[in-house]
Amino acid sequence: MISRILRPLALGVLALGCSVFAAHAHPHVYVTMTSEIVFDSQGQMTGIRHHWTFDDMFSSYATQGLESKEKGKFTREELQPLAEVNVTSLKEYDFFTQGKMNGKKAEFELPVDYFLEQKDDLLTLHFTLPLKTPVATKDIDLEIYDPLYFVAFEFDKKEPITLKGAPASCKLSTVKLGDESQSKSLSESLFSRPDPNNPFGAQFANKIAVKC
Repeated sequence: MISRILRPLALGVLALGCSVFAAHAHPHVYVTMTSEIVFDSQGQMTGIRHHWTFDDMFSSYATQGLESKEKGKFTREELQPLAEVNVTSLKEYDFFTQGKMNGKKAEFELPVDYFLEQKDDLLTLHFTLPLKTPVATKDIDLEIYDPLYFVAFEFDKKEPITLKGAPASCKLSTVKLGDESQSKSLSESLFSRPDPNNPFGAQFANKIAVKC
């Protein structure tokens, strides 16, 4: 069975798995991401705000069957049940967000301020992951990836990551590792029997580092 991640939103995509997607394992959902690392007035990191824009095929199938006042156009209110399903489904996978603050594992609260919006027929999921405790950081290391590689993330080309309220001394860097072509020779068994201790998707992680 293909990953349960986002399953309630991806029923149409999964139903087409045998006829549309290649027989070999590869991502089935593509996301262009921008994120904001948020600091408070004391210069402590308080959380990360994600903006994930889904590909056109996923956006189309995710909205099939939804009622809207204007055909094919959806308001935030009409999409809010889907946003709820998204953030609930992502909890099991730590919201695809791993991190260390000063060498210690980052502990996040449940998402807040989440919603979906539609623009140019694409869906974008917005949500904030607050840290359980604000951290005065010298080193922030974050990784954004799906461990099962059902969802492929890529940085937005214009301004993928920004610092909000960070001390002037903080410097930001990003890197994308891995080559997607490596996934094409893998069978679907990877998705049905994933190894939790060695997630394949980690090699495609989008890495964010902040040094203050």
